[in-house]
Parts: sequence; C-alpha cells; structure tokens
Amino acid sequence: MSWRAELHLHYLSRAGRSVAMHRHSGPLRVLQSLYPEGDAVCHNVMVHPPGGVVGGDELHIDVRVDAGAHGLVTTPGATRFYRTTGPDGPAGRQQVSLRLAAEARLEWLPLENIFHSGCIAENHLHLSLAAGAELIGWDVAAFGLPLAAQPFDSGRVTQHIEAGDFWLEHARIDAQDRRLLDGALGLAGHRCLGSLFLVTGTPLTRERREAALESARAALERAGVSGAVHGATSPQARVVVVRVLAPVVEPAMQLLQAVRDAWRAELWRLPAVRPRIWAA
Repeated sequence: MSWRAELHLHYLSRAGRSVAMHRHSGPLRVLQSLYPEGDAVCHNVMVHPPGGVVGGDELHIDVRVDAGAHGLVTTPGATRFYRTTGPDGPAGRQQVSLRLAAEARLEWLPLENIFHSGCIAENHLHLSLAAGAELIGWDVAAFGLPLAAQPFDSGRVTQHIEAGDFWLEHARIDAQDRRLLDGALGLAGHRCLGSLFLVTGTPLTRERREAALESARAALERAGVSGAVHGATSPQARVVVVRVLAPVVEPAMQLLQAVRDAWRAELWRLPAVRPRIWAA
C-alpha cells in the first residue's frame, strides 16, 4: 500500500510574534510551535509517523511565510527512502515548496535523507522568494549505511533544487555509476553530500555576499572536522552555497550547522540558537 501525505504550513506575523498555522492530509504533520528564542522566531518539528518512504509513496510539503514572519522547520530524525520493488518500480517522491513573501525569513533544516540500496527516489525542492525575503536551508543526502556495512549498490536518486529563474541544480545519482560515486570529479568515495544555501529575494550587495562567503569559510575551518571536503561559492547574486562531502552524515552535519550558526550571526544578527530536538 502506498502513502500520499500532504502538509501545508503557514507562518504569519501577529503583533511581533511569528505564528504557525497548519493542516495535513495523511501521515505528515508538525508538532507544537516552540519559541526558544522569543516571539519573533517560531520553531516547528515536522514528523512522518511511518518513518520512511517506499516506492509509490508521495510526500508533498508546502511552506508559506508571510511578510515579517520568521519560521524554522526541522525534523526529529532522518527521512529514509527504502528499496523499491524491481528496477522499474514506482519511485518514492518528496516534493517541497517554500514560498516567502516580502521581508520574510525561513530556516529549512530537516535532518538528512538516507537513500537505502535498491531505492528509486525523487527529492524535489522549489523555492520562491519575494523582494527582501531570505532563506537559509540545507539538503543532506546519505547513500547507504556505510558503518552498518549496507552500501548503496543498486537503485537511483534524483535530486532537484530550483529557485525561481535564477538557480537550478539537478542530479541523477545511479548506484551503478562508479565514476560519479568514486571518481575524483564526483563524490570521490564519500557517501554523504550536504548542501547549505542562502537564497534571497533581492540580490545581495557585494559586501553582504562577501560577508556570507567569508563567515562560511571561517566557520568551516574553525569546526576542525577531519575526513570531509568542503567549499563555499556564490554562483549568482541571490545565492550562496556551501558544499560538503563526507564519508558519513555526522561530520557533514557538524560543518553545516557551524556555517548556519555563523550566517545567523553575521547576516541576521541573531544568536546561534539550535532546535531543541537536535540535542534530544
């Protein structure tokens, strides 16, 4: 039996307080709103009770942020894409749409997607930002479970990130493509790929763009994580991207969290408050 689940999450600003309204269909929902840093930022934990996605399952997530609101969305654990029946079986799909009004802020920080061997998976993220809106988000993809001796040796994954008409990334990772998985110009033998991005509705000034790059690079160096490869770049005036390759999830996540904290301080003048669920 395949699951189809939808979640609609809407952040509003009411007298200086960011408030979350939500509705769902199927096994996908958010928990109670939390305010660990005051009324201005609303934290929410998104849960998927079945615990995984199999062939034919579809998750549709729509997040809308009104002017002046600031939302933060994370998850209590990884989203797992499991084996699909047969090489031509149906894909398990996750489709996420994030829409920000003028002067809105959103932090999209779900924990990693784990793609188990044999899965056929599609992971789509669409971003739409009005003038003055800013988003800090990430996408973390782990292929197989190396520490459990469960390699990613069959299946394929489609990764798609799109922001308006100015940024598009599309990748197809096939377990049989050894040049991509193990080659120096691909994943170089690593099995976790993390991307952290700052996306803005208005082009960044040169000063803010350089500040984002410099603070990211400094945070990556300070974190002192060994065994990972990383870099920061700005492919377009409304996008800054940090990329991390690591053998497993934990070092990649440690680096991305460090840069997210640095961007909060440098660009938004906010303290490095992390979702409580990460420490659970």
